[in-house]
Amino acid sequence: MSDTPQDHDLAIGTLSLGVCPALIVVDLSNGFSDPASPLGGNFDSQISQINGLLDTFRAKKLPVYFTSVVYHDETTASVFRRRLPDLNILQTSSQWVKINSKINKKSDELIIEKQWPSAFFKTQLAAHLEKNAVDSIVVVGLTTSGCVRATVVDGLQHNFPVFVVPEACGDRNLSAHQASLHDMHAKYAVVMPAKDLCAQILSL
Repeated sequence: MSDTPQDHDLAIGTLSLGVCPALIVVDLSNGFSDPASPLGGNFDSQISQINGLLDTFRAKKLPVYFTSVVYHDETTASVFRRRLPDLNILQTSSQWVKINSKINKKSDELIIEKQWPSAFFKTQLAAHLEKNAVDSIVVVGLTTSGCVRATVVDGLQHNFPVFVVPEACGDRNLSAHQASLHDMHAKYAVVMPAKDLCAQILSL
């Protein structure tokens, strides 16, 4: 995306990937990525892009984390679930909380369970990033206007330079997807095409 401010956007500065970026794959569970789910859609193109990013990060031995929304009881995130009742399918023993089999996830890569939109909120993600000396994060996954955006904002609030790959993010609402990418680039993150980001990763 352009770094030239549009309309009345503020001027933005430059952020860098640092030396140890981590890839955070948000909610590529069956619940959000399977068209048969009331929460899902057809995101095969995004899955393909994410698999390419996974290969790139692994080639440089950089950290990778996955997230999945999982509910273990009836009370956690009760307001969120009243607002979006379809979230109630994301029970601990259901197929919907498992990572989509089309994603090339390695068995030793951590899945962060969460109950709210952000991958940081009431999880151990920040502690894992600190333990692995992560100095920037790349956020991809589902949905752009929901959990991706919330994770991006919280990533910034944890003082990480945040990068977003637009081709590797998806949303059931295309207008919301595009508006969220604009807002994230204008305020919270660098929205960078997959080709450019992978080139930077491989040059580290």
